[in-house]
Amino acid sequence: MATVNMHEAKTHLSALVARAERGEEVVIANAGTPRVRLVPVQPLRRAFGRVAMDVPGDFDDELPDEELAEWE
Repeated sequence: MATVNMHEAKTHLSALVARAERGEEVVIANAGTPRVRLVPVQPLRRAFGRVAMDVPGDFDDELPDEELAEWE
């Protein structure tokens, strides 16, 4: 587990986020007292009715012209 102070966290935030994304526990301390822990965000699952399923991020994007023509 890595513990860094506030100043170091502000200076190296991108690197600390990358470490947390790789699974390393990163704790940010203030005056030596642990205050927060960086953790990666879990992907959100959207539910349609009673069935939970993964919905692509481009689900509601406009269809390409070729595919739209097939629906007509």
